[in-house]
Amino acid sequence: MARLIHELSAKHAALTPDALALCEGERRITYAQLDTEIGRAAAMFSAQGLTRHERVAVWLDKRAETVFALFGAARAGGVFVPVNPLLKPEQVEHILTDCNVRVLVTTPERLSLLSEVLPRCHDLRTIVVVGTSPVPGIDARGASLLVWADRPTEPFTASGAIDADMAAILYTSGSTGRPKGVVLSHRNLVAGAASVSEYLENTPEDRILSVLPLSFDYGLNQLTTAFYVGACAVLMNYLLPRDVIRAVARERITGLAAVPPLWVQLAQLEWPESVREHLRYFTNSGGHMPATVLAGLRSNLPGAKPVLMYGLTEAFRSTYLPPAEVDQRPDSMGRAIPNAEILVVREDGGVCEPGEPGELVHRGVHVAMGYWNDPARTAERFRPAPGQPEGLPMPEMAVWSGDTVKKDEAGFLYFVGRRDEMIKTSGYRVSPAEVEEVAYSAEAANELAAIGVSHPVLGQAVVLIAYSEEDAAAVTNKILDVCRQRLPAFMVPAQVLVRSEALPRNPNGKIDRKRLGAESGDLFGAS
Repeated sequence: MARLIHELSAKHAALTPDALALCEGERRITYAQLDTEIGRAAAMFSAQGLTRHERVAVWLDKRAETVFALFGAARAGGVFVPVNPLLKPEQVEHILTDCNVRVLVTTPERLSLLSEVLPRCHDLRTIVVVGTSPVPGIDARGASLLVWADRPTEPFTASGAIDADMAAILYTSGSTGRPKGVVLSHRNLVAGAASVSEYLENTPEDRILSVLPLSFDYGLNQLTTAFYVGACAVLMNYLLPRDVIRAVARERITGLAAVPPLWVQLAQLEWPESVREHLRYFTNSGGHMPATVLAGLRSNLPGAKPVLMYGLTEAFRSTYLPPAEVDQRPDSMGRAIPNAEILVVREDGGVCEPGEPGELVHRGVHVAMGYWNDPARTAERFRPAPGQPEGLPMPEMAVWSGDTVKKDEAGFLYFVGRRDEMIKTSGYRVSPAEVEEVAYSAEAANELAAIGVSHPVLGQAVVLIAYSEEDAAAVTNKILDVCRQRLPAFMVPAQVLVRSEALPRNPNGKIDRKRLGAESGDLFGAS
């Protein structure tokens, strides 16, 4: 039985060495080959002096080398940090410096983009370049520059890690400040894969299409669930939604995971009849799937079971709605995933009665280790689970989601709203403060507030409300120019609304975001 995340490949390399583990375009990689390549990556990291718990960042698109590097870092005893390919250099710099990354794996093209920020990444010792183009001549501030093709041929086998050790740090936005690193143990990752593969009923015959970023817990889960059961993960970087449908048909995909904005587009397209022969299920997380979108997908894919899920990076998945319950409870988030307990808790810590709104609290083996180097925010979100015996000397910690939900008599959960100011757009969590910080650098407005406004495709759109006495069009252009330069597309405001008076304040003197949200609720006709 695999206890460490990198042991999943080793297990199936021993049991079914010739079974396909990864597909990327025309590349076909068996479990034996996958395990060897993970071992070679681990040997490279170890040879560069990577010690236990040190961080390895991987800033690549979705390709086989990304997988080798992530799991190889874990095998070497390190901690892998997948970096979203959409991020801009300043955001990558924040991750590299925030968790003191020792090794960076990237391409020559991406490395060139980091030329200005690398001198500030003082802990970086090694840069590994993947690709065929020449290595750029940049100031790496003393870091060794290696080429992926030169890694050792003999695999690294054992690091002495146990399942309680750190395995990964995934960066996710919070309601204030820059993204924070969620620390996950081997136990978290393996238990998450076990739970999800159990309710999806995954088998070695499954072919799971990986379209979501591997820096996203939901995207990483496509790999871990496939490797847990010995199935095949098909890697894809898509440009158009139609490319996803073509891949599903071409690769005879049995499981497809996506977020609501992508499902909205996929539901509007025509699916080949042949897909009905093999697509067994499709899953949604990262936001509510509109009823019309779900109906369209079920009409196009009558044989595929819909599995609607809710999760948070701090605990991977929390709930799922079994396909048999979709028609009876279309608005439900479902019930707890296997080996987890989901509580609905009042502000005083008591457990809510059926129908009574409260905060969703997740307890169990999936709960993360906290936020990297951030004890204050960790103490805010990771607190003792309710209902524990008073004499317990070391209380179990649960994650308090910040989401308000309610539970019916049968135990099914329903989303009510967020208790913080996070914006959920295109499946991503966006920090209002991070958008505002960049927008303020344009020096075009006296006051700024980023809010999430209901949108029929995105779930929420980022809207920036500005107070300025200058020309509204000029203010808007200045702000959007800066945002497009420094933020990934999903964080760039969909609209900038310029007001000639100061933004409203609540009784505490803070900008009244709720009022601004109410005033902007019909902006996209989705409220």
